[in-house]
Amino acid sequence: MSLAQKTEAALELLRRAARDHAPVVFANSLGAEDMVLTDLIARHVPQIAMFSLDTGRLPQETYTLMQQVRTHYAVPLEVYFPRCEAVESFVDACGVNGFYDSVENRKRCCQVRKVEPLRRALAGKGAWITGLRREQAASRSGLQASAFDADNGLHKYNPLLDWTHDEVWDYIRTFDVPYNPLHDHFYPSIGCAPCS
Repeated sequence: MSLAQKTEAALELLRRAARDHAPVVFANSLGAEDMVLTDLIARHVPQIAMFSLDTGRLPQETYTLMQQVRTHYAVPLEVYFPRCEAVESFVDACGVNGFYDSVENRKRCCQVRKVEPLRRALAGKGAWITGLRREQAASRSGLQASAFDADNGLHKYNPLLDWTHDEVWDYIRTFDVPYNPLHDHFYPSIGCAPCS
């Protein structure tokens, strides 16, 4: 399948999500895949809202890209933050970099900084969009392009599921999509600075 065909298939899935499950929201981590989806949604399916999670530990390059998205596209990027009290409690108990001390602490940090804000961002929505791709990890081989997400209680769409790394970057170059410069430094994905 050509890039044009994959792009049209992704757009059809986005349009179906917007039609069948409104309101729909896109969880934008500002990585390469998510910038492809940002471009597709902003240009073709703007009724899909976009949000990003600011964990308080993002690299400066991600904040710069957030601002670029704001000026480059005419769609708002809503930003969700962790609850201040929860971060303070984690830091009091584990230290500012306590997530390095154990897997349990890392999971607790993610719960405070990502999971709880994600739940707030998804509250009241009919579906959510992600940039997950099968090629990214063996654990994603069983994912479907569209399925009910029981963990979050709503439908989940993965429009780029069958895209390759090269197809993502071909799209970015073809449509001059802004992207996080950390990818130029061989970051395969972008998240919190200590964990990426």
